Amino acid sequence: MADNSFKEVMQLLRERKFGKLFVGDTDNTFIQFFRYVFVGGLATVVDWGVSYILFRFVFHENYAVAANSLSFVAGLIVNYLISTFWIFKNSNVKSKLAEFLGFAAIGLVGLFLTMGITKAFEFWLADKTSAFQMIAKIVSTAASFFWNFFARKILLYSKKK
Repeated sequence: MADNSFKEVMQLLRERKFGKLFVGDTDNTFIQFFRYVFVGGLATVVDWGVSYILFRFVFHENYAVAANSLSFVAGLIVNYLISTFWIFKNSNVKSKLAEFLGFAAIGLVGLFLTMGITKAFEFWLADKTSAFQMIAKIVSTAASFFWNFFARKILLYSKKK
């Protein structure tokens, strides 16, 4: 299955049909993953942007947790809307509310994964300089990204047999 998906992508690249990577419904995991990179990136920009705006202009330093929580929800909603419109068309869940709640639960696990990995780096590394913090952020973001994509793909959007 994965082999055929990869072959399909390679054939599209050889034939220079790059538009097929962006347009049209697909169940090809590689194409969905490619698209998810853009969606995840946009959702991250929304999350960080809303967090900055709320922290800077609304809550200030007294309510950082509230600002970050609301910004996470904003990024999650953007991710859900674009993912279900552009990437994942075939939901295993009948109810849109249940689908969103499952999508959000997977996202929360990803958030906790990010927090756990970051804390683990802080605990194990004696050097807490910004360079090591950035390494922790990169590793935790990558782990969360892969978790979010594959958990959503397998649990919510895989074809039923």
